[in-house]
Amino acid sequence: MGIVDTNILLETGTNELEILEFAIAGNSYGINVAKITELMQIQEVQEMPLAHPCVEGIFQPRDEVYTIVDLAKYLGLGPSEDPSTDIFIISNFNKMNIAFHVHAVESIFRISWNAIEKPDSIIYGGQEGVVTGIAKVGEKIISILDFEKITFDISPETGIDLTTVMEYTGADREHIPIVVAEDSDLLRKMLTEALHTSGYHNLLILNNGEEAWEHLLRIKNSGTTDVLSKVACVITDIEMPRMDGHRLTKLIKTDLLFRDIPVIIFSSLIDERMQLKGKEVGADAQLAKPEIANLVGIVDEMIVKSRSKAVEANAAMA
Repeated sequence: MGIVDTNILLETGTNELEILEFAIAGNSYGINVAKITELMQIQEVQEMPLAHPCVEGIFQPRDEVYTIVDLAKYLGLGPSEDPSTDIFIISNFNKMNIAFHVHAVESIFRISWNAIEKPDSIIYGGQEGVVTGIAKVGEKIISILDFEKITFDISPETGIDLTTVMEYTGADREHIPIVVAEDSDLLRKMLTEALHTSGYHNLLILNNGEEAWEHLLRIKNSGTTDVLSKVACVITDIEMPRMDGHRLTKLIKTDLLFRDIPVIIFSSLIDERMQLKGKEVGADAQLAKPEIANLVGIVDEMIVKSRSKAVEANAAMA
């Protein structure tokens, strides 16, 4: 096995990603390569008392301790036919170290987010479904899993703690228009609740970057020049079907009408490498999803800066 090369995509904002295809009980699933640090052959683990039924235990391959999640058990599928050949997908996102136990690793392929469709909620578990995208590669249908939801279901304390945003309540934020692009039903619900708690109620919650961009284009086509009165800030995830957050950010920041709209990337994938990619496409701020306590403060700061800049620009033109 070994370490996975997560630097394959050299150019940012192309709306592409690398997917690792893996199998569980004969079914094909996918995970963004950006979430993976390593692939390892299955190893003996230390069981943990009173752990969640889908948690096999922990192991420490080197200096880090990893929690092992049995994806087959979580998905309600059968066990591996030959456990000796099973694989651990070692991941680090949302500042957590997790090893996902799967039955086989098939291949890595590059695909455009535009080719990934939102799953039918009736087929894939309603509003709380664990599949965030469907990709067709050749004759295969690959279900891309919502790993944030999986970790939250197993360990709810990894979710957004609304008590951390209570200190931001009371300010006059009610009518400030904010666009949120997030494909995870779970995260959309959490973000909405967090922003509502802090006083932001004029929210447009969209499923992906493509829907956010189409909304902005409708504003442009309306003929308005005061864009900030329509969209004071954009908060976007990175991983989304149809159009990812980096592509959305790049489109906004290279458009003369939209470039002053603050864009905050709010994603489980934020690390040093992703910070560089976000800066490359012009993001005004980037936060990992556990940093919800800082999100409202950053939104406040970005809106004040953009409005001050707009006032200065108008004064200069007068």
